[in-house]
Amino acid sequence: MDALTREPADIRARPRLRRWGMVALCLLLAAAIVYAIWFFPAAAPPAAKHNANAGQPVPVLTAQASARNVPIYLDGLGTVQAFYTVTMKPMVDGPLIAVNFKEGQDVHKGDVLAQIDPRTYQAALDSAVAKKAQDQAQLSNARLDLARQQKLVAKNYTSAQQADTAKAQVAQFEALVQQDQAQIDTARTQLSYTTITAPVDGRTGIRLVDPGNIVHATDTTGIVVITQLQPIAVLFTLPQQALPAVAHAMAAASAPNASVPNGNVPVLAFAQDAAGGAATLLDTGRLTVLDNQVDPTTGTIKLKAVFPNPHRLLWPGGFVRVRLRTETAHDAIVVPPSAIQRGPRGPYVFVIGHDLKSERKLVTVGYEDEQQSIIKAGLRAGETVVTDGASRLADGTKVSIAKPDADAARRPQQPAAPGVGRDAPQ
Repeated sequence: MDALTREPADIRARPRLRRWGMVALCLLLAAAIVYAIWFFPAAAPPAAKHNANAGQPVPVLTAQASARNVPIYLDGLGTVQAFYTVTMKPMVDGPLIAVNFKEGQDVHKGDVLAQIDPRTYQAALDSAVAKKAQDQAQLSNARLDLARQQKLVAKNYTSAQQADTAKAQVAQFEALVQQDQAQIDTARTQLSYTTITAPVDGRTGIRLVDPGNIVHATDTTGIVVITQLQPIAVLFTLPQQALPAVAHAMAAASAPNASVPNGNVPVLAFAQDAAGGAATLLDTGRLTVLDNQVDPTTGTIKLKAVFPNPHRLLWPGGFVRVRLRTETAHDAIVVPPSAIQRGPRGPYVFVIGHDLKSERKLVTVGYEDEQQSIIKAGLRAGETVVTDGASRLADGTKVSIAKPDADAARRPQQPAAPGVGRDAPQ
């Protein structure tokens, strides 16, 4: 009886034991997790590791702000044009019997380029000369007759009417002689047109007509095109907002005490490398023409510059980058463009002090180009500014100044225009 009463009690105790076992297992797992977090700091989140390295100096590249004379330029895109372009066309009709130039040859003013058969025009000139000689003989006879008539009238041997008739005859032959001279001049001019000469110094292009063809004064193609390459012109445009600066530069260059040599506004012509490399200075010229109106469709002003082109690096039809120097900023504070940072409060730079800590300084930026930026306010000459690594800096950040990469130092840089980076007077 006792055994029967104990068996149900054991059966009821088993679920309670199983529940307590599950609770104990959960407690053990929780304890294991807490132990792992507490005794294994290597498993901490990445932010903890970042904070552990927060005190390390940040490597940066620096440059020193300097005071120098900086030329101020306006940039534009220009098209090279020949100083003179002449299409040599025949002015008389006839067979083209000779071509005395080679394609691409340099010619000088007065050189004979081609010859048209002159025989017909020579015959016309000879006929005009003969006609003049005939009329001159009749004029001489008429003058002698007039002299005789005047003597007879003085002695009353003839009437005054006959003397007047003789005088009119002389005037008529004088007019004929003058007409003959005009015919001679015309015939001589026509004959000269059979010899085609170069009107300017330049280079010939591709020959358009071969010898043996009949050419006419009405032909539109011509015989050859001559282009003058030395000097050469460049037409370029600037925004109309640049008009006051250009006008001021031209007025300053024309002043009696102008600092620009010969009263010229310098213009530089650059060619961009085909591979996208550094721009190459092709030539230095002078501004000659400022157009008298602004293009209302584009809001630009057209200008013309002339270049001596001694090495013929400028070629008609080519595109060049043009830089027009308007003035020179004297003793300007200059830093590399990479030192300028932009923020909500405006441009700023990071200055490195003697304690190798960074300091943010707001600056006022003036003229900028690929090589340098002028700081109008907020920086002094001699201060050291950060040019690379500024994105990791804040006020008071400890830095270490790294040396430039050797490969970057050897990499070709954008060449500065003449006068940039020099302290010599402009």
